Amino acid sequence: MLQQIFSIIAPVLVMAAIGFAWVRLRMPFDNNTITDIILNVGSPCLLFSTLLTRRPEPGALAEIAVVGLSMLACVGVIAAVGLKLARMDLRTYWPALVFPNSGNMGLPLCLLAFGETGLSLAIAFFCAMTIVQFTVGQGVASGHMHPTILLRNPILWSIVLALTLLFAGVTPPAWIMNTTDTLGDMVIPLMLMSLGTSLARLRIVTFTRSLVLSLLRLGLGFAVALALVAAFGLEGPVRGVVLIQSSMPTAVFSYLFALRYGGKHEEVGAMVVLSTLAAFILLPVLMGFVLHG
Repeated sequence: MLQQIFSIIAPVLVMAAIGFAWVRLRMPFDNNTITDIILNVGSPCLLFSTLLTRRPEPGALAEIAVVGLSMLACVGVIAAVGLKLARMDLRTYWPALVFPNSGNMGLPLCLLAFGETGLSLAIAFFCAMTIVQFTVGQGVASGHMHPTILLRNPILWSIVLALTLLFAGVTPPAWIMNTTDTLGDMVIPLMLMSLGTSLARLRIVTFTRSLVLSLLRLGLGFAVALALVAAFGLEGPVRGVVLIQSSMPTAVFSYLFALRYGGKHEEVGAMVVLSTLAAFILLPVLMGFVLHG
């Protein structure tokens, strides 16, 4: 079991470590450019090619999307109430507590744990996260809702196009599938290397509070997901993907939102670092529970 868990975790650690070492060795790595490539080219192609190549059951995709949105709703309400009671700034801390890193870490782990089936389900979860993160999450961080931002997001349109073709039973020409599949293959390595470079550049401030909030992000996500998989009666890869994706650390985009909209970005950056380090430490336990629990 330990060998199986390590074989899943090792690629994630190695690729993130490459990005971390890259920055520490003072080699150039433009996170803004890489992020733009991932969001505007790689991720739309990955979503499109995976959905149309693997052709998962629409019912399974809808089910995991509903569970993902339910998880966000539950965690969001609990986080909002807790932050209000603690008199802490919602604009800064709410997105960091609610949104897991379902892209950089969640997708690779689900792929390695459950193969292409896991990746397809994880992408459905990631799609639900992306839509809410770039509407409600960005709206909370900025103080203003901007739905037009989502309409300019290529990820949304790739999802719409892929689902339309999937439900219509249409298969695109081979050259389109080969091209999108090749471009999509770059996403996970770049995501993990980008995560490593981000961790190398972030600094930890207000250690105690950031650590408590980081552990709360991991624990709250897992607890709510565990309750939801029981309530929905989920089993197998669907159950595993929901538990993995919900238990991921604070999303890097929460830090970018805080930085862009004047939140306490140093503390959110500390949450990204500490929750990611804690997640790496706890991964053997999480994966053991998911695979054999």
